[in-house]
Amino acid sequence: MRRQFVSPDVFPGQGAPCMSTTYAYAATDSQSPLAPFEFQRRALRDLDVQIDVLYCGVCHSDLHQARNEWRNTIYPVVPGHEIVGRVTATGPQVSRFKVGELVGVGCLVDSCRTCASCADGLEQYCENGFVGTYNGQDRVTGDVTYGGYSTQLVVDEAFVLRVPDTLDPAGAAPLLCAGITTYSPLRQWHVGPGKKVGIVGLGGLGHMGVKLARAMGAHVVLFTTSPSKIEDGKRVGAHEVVISRDEAQMNAHLNSFDFILNTVAAQHDLNPFLHLLKRDGTMTLVGAPEHDHPSPQVFNLIFKRRRLAGSLIGGIAETQEMLDFCAEHGITSDIETIPMQQINAAYERMLKSDVKYRFVIDMASIKH
Repeated sequence: MRRQFVSPDVFPGQGAPCMSTTYAYAATDSQSPLAPFEFQRRALRDLDVQIDVLYCGVCHSDLHQARNEWRNTIYPVVPGHEIVGRVTATGPQVSRFKVGELVGVGCLVDSCRTCASCADGLEQYCENGFVGTYNGQDRVTGDVTYGGYSTQLVVDEAFVLRVPDTLDPAGAAPLLCAGITTYSPLRQWHVGPGKKVGIVGLGGLGHMGVKLARAMGAHVVLFTTSPSKIEDGKRVGAHEVVISRDEAQMNAHLNSFDFILNTVAAQHDLNPFLHLLKRDGTMTLVGAPEHDHPSPQVFNLIFKRRRLAGSLIGGIAETQEMLDFCAEHGITSDIETIPMQQINAAYERMLKSDVKYRFVIDMASIKH
């Protein structure tokens, strides 16, 4: 039976009058492995939801942050923003969630809620800066936020998602980042029947992009550097798989794509993929590399009015839409479940692309 780490003063459904002890794994500097860490979650505010974390996906950005590769980490850092759990308590003014419901939390736990982007439901582009689920700063207290590699979470209900009961909770966890990161640009650029769509890379993001684009009705072509991934690419839904290092295979698709979603999180040449876009086609980048890509050739863009774009996760309403879409189409992430104690080994395997296609931590493995 899963232990729920709730303060003895917390009564289900009534909110928490005091802070509660939380067990987690954290990095204390860029060179040290993640290790057990104990801290206090805040007392519930009027609109807060307390969540017993069941599963948390392992995103490549977790590793970037733990090792300060983006040069913005605040230590200690508790990573994790692909979170599925159950509500254990609510603040007195919470109206959207009840104790026992299956819920999720993604990359955001707050935003200014007043700017034009927030008003448009695009909290991830908040003009005053969104508050990240971890390595962010609480708007009320200024405290650093700690993420989902922990036994519980306290979040304003406006940033909590309802996870459909038909989805496997562990397989649904990566949808909160990998799922919405790929769903949002596919939706924004109107991917659907009659469209030819390329997905670059078959990893945590790429395999979700293939599944979602296929479910949207597009003709899906996967690009990979690895011949060993051809069979798996077709298994997850690609109609065709192209080895991107094979010039002849690439040339066979020149000027033919309506949209390309590039999920690769390593520095690489974008020009071979821009050549594949038809007039007015778009390639959108969602992978976040440690080092910038080389600049693309300008003529590759202007002679076909091609567009090179970027996209960042998704807003709260769109994330809920994505979860409902995945439930309707039976889509979850392909995962390997690990205990919390294996997180450092998982990071090393992730660097070698030795996972199909997302690690998910079973938080029941943290025992005290």
